[in-house]
Amino acid sequence: MGGFFGVASKEDCIFDLFFGTDYHSHLGTRRAGMATYSKEHGFDRAIHNIENAPFRTKFDKDANTMRGSIGIGSISDYEPQPLIVRSHHGTYAITTVGRINNKEDIVNRLFKSGHAHFLEMSGGEVNSTELVSAIIDQKENIIEGIQYAQELIEGSMTMLIMTPKGIYAARDRLGRTPVSIGKKEGAYCVSFESFAYLNLGYTPERELGPGEILIVTPEGAQPLVAPGRDMKICTFLWVYYGYPSSSYEGISVEQMRYNCGSKMAKRDKITPDIVAGVPDSGTAHAIGYANESGIPFSRPFIKYTPTWPRSFMPTIQSKRNLIAKMKLLPVHDLIKGRSLLLIDDSIVRGTQLRETTEFLYQSGAKEVHIRPACPPLLYGCKYLNFSRSTSEMELITRQVIKEMETDNKYPDLSVYADPESIQYGDMLEKIREKLNFTSLHYNRLDDMMDAVGIDKCKLCTYCWDGRE
Repeated sequence: MGGFFGVASKEDCIFDLFFGTDYHSHLGTRRAGMATYSKEHGFDRAIHNIENAPFRTKFDKDANTMRGSIGIGSISDYEPQPLIVRSHHGTYAITTVGRINNKEDIVNRLFKSGHAHFLEMSGGEVNSTELVSAIIDQKENIIEGIQYAQELIEGSMTMLIMTPKGIYAARDRLGRTPVSIGKKEGAYCVSFESFAYLNLGYTPERELGPGEILIVTPEGAQPLVAPGRDMKICTFLWVYYGYPSSSYEGISVEQMRYNCGSKMAKRDKITPDIVAGVPDSGTAHAIGYANESGIPFSRPFIKYTPTWPRSFMPTIQSKRNLIAKMKLLPVHDLIKGRSLLLIDDSIVRGTQLRETTEFLYQSGAKEVHIRPACPPLLYGCKYLNFSRSTSEMELITRQVIKEMETDNKYPDLSVYADPESIQYGDMLEKIREKLNFTSLHYNRLDDMMDAVGIDKCKLCTYCWDGRE
């Protein structure tokens, strides 16, 4: 995943850029960067690895030395960015959020058209942001280049492009990721997360529509290309990735999670002693469940985060599992002899939740009932880099389906997405046995979409039902 923040100001923008970018740290754990422009000093840039230290620590010195009235910042799980590019458009800085599924085809097309080379990142991959800039540079102006990139890329691509004139902001063609505009006296900002500018004195101006392009200057946000009609925003933003204070399309993340928990409680038939959420993203879902059911909400374990990196960041699974376990501290008085209902945002591989369940049993829990806040994940995301999984077969659902259908190389996954089917029930029972839960019931897709509260045709649900 990743996030971005940009500022165009009549004064120096570094303070706002530094803290606005930092407010996106929940969206990425690998690299971060800031790029600025001033008439006196031109373009400047800093990029650091943030795997083992937070953004503020790594960029503190840069924030004290960089100057500029225009700036863009990035938090990334993948490529280093922003990049500073010189082309026939002039010099500009660019940062992106998205995924390119046809990367090799585009690279080969550019080679045939005369593009000389690309700088490879570690692992031999071409930097996606560099590739986007190369596509843009095929056209006569930046606006046409952005539109060409949106047409050519299979996947999704949202971008900020900073020039001496201002910041071009372009939301991906189907609006899978958000873009929000804020304003205050003498400055405008553009942000992935709408909450990122509130404490900096900005007030919300508006959100970009799907495929919309505008330019942000200190004087305003001028539309350049009108938004399209169709939208497929990622529903997982509300379920997991979005910070609790975020909102997308006017819908609060925290409120959506309360709604989710409430809908799960209405369908449930058990009465545990307490309801708890796997911190942090499961907490609001659990509060919604507790409020609806009347079963007490409690925190039987606390996550210790000051010195631990995020658990999904390490590439070695065993290390991820160890870190996830080390971060959870039990409150034995709330666990011993109790029946617990535990809500997590999702089950991906299931290894960490199995560790958590075993941890609760070892701490004296009598029962551990699991309620994921979203339906079973059956497909790897094609549109956002939301998971580091290299194969869909890493998903616990796909592993179980393979065990159930040993003679069928290409099973019909649609029946496993149907909560009324026999196959769905059998899959859940196999997962429950494998992960050692007392009981397991996922949130239903229709309930989850109702919890968001916008037109269902505008929500992307591909990872659950395979519908594009």
